[in-house]
Amino acid sequence: MKKSALIIELEFKIDTLRIQMMKLAQSKGFNHPDTIKCSQELDVFLNKYQGLKSK
Repeated sequence: MKKSALIIELEFKIDTLRIQMMKLAQSKGFNHPDTIKCSQELDVFLNKYQGLKSK
């Protein structure tokens, strides 16, 4: 997969997870395990994204 296609895919996943995380935080609270799990998953994709953008 080309770098640009991977970046676009990561951006989509990041946006989706960010929305999901905010909905979870609003409905269950910021400290709920589901919100924290989603936040951690988002962190993984953000780190991958940042790694690709810095190359």
